[in-house]
Amino acid sequence: MEKQDIYYKGFRTEIIPFLPKKYSKVLEVGCGEGGFRNNLTTQCEYWGIEPVEEILDIARGKLDKALLGTYAEVVNELPNDYFDLIICNDVIEHMQDHIFFYETIQRKVKTHAYMVGAIPNVRYLPNLYHLLRDKDWEYQEEGILDKTHLRFFTLNSIKRDFLNNGFSIEKLYGINKVYFSKKTLNGLKMLFLQFLLGKDTKFLQFGFRVKLK
Repeated sequence: MEKQDIYYKGFRTEIIPFLPKKYSKVLEVGCGEGGFRNNLTTQCEYWGIEPVEEILDIARGKLDKALLGTYAEVVNELPNDYFDLIICNDVIEHMQDHIFFYETIQRKVKTHAYMVGAIPNVRYLPNLYHLLRDKDWEYQEEGILDKTHLRFFTLNSIKRDFLNNGFSIEKLYGINKVYFSKKTLNGLKMLFLQFLLGKDTKFLQFGFRVKLK
């Protein structure tokens, strides 16, 4: 299976610990093929937004309502004061204006609504190592320097954006940790760099749960 195919499957079981206990009306921004719905154990009404039409066609059979486009393109089709859980796994970094998303999504949710998801960590050690060693910033087909990423985040910038937009942070920590062997010289070098640069460099992404209202 191609990595791009896995990306659209949207299984993302590492996000399960961030889900709230109760929810009834869910909106997933960037739903891919709708696979994340399998992680929700309660009966709920599930909406999805996806900009790739052939991928959304696969998701339609799994979702209660599917909207084609980016969030900014379909935001006016979303009812106000309706959702109690927003899911956005690795989509915020693709948005042209993520602050617009943060501001407008609050009109689409009910009181005591939550948002969960994941955001890539630009301070991920393999990325920093490449920058330090090769003195280069080359966009890739996937990963931290994915050529479709429009912005980049650190743990501190994620916290700042959430707090500046009135969100209450309930969970925010690293996921998808990188491991290095102590039995190799290169592994020891990377562990030493990790010690120098900070624990946050261990993680490819940060998972989060914030309260919106």
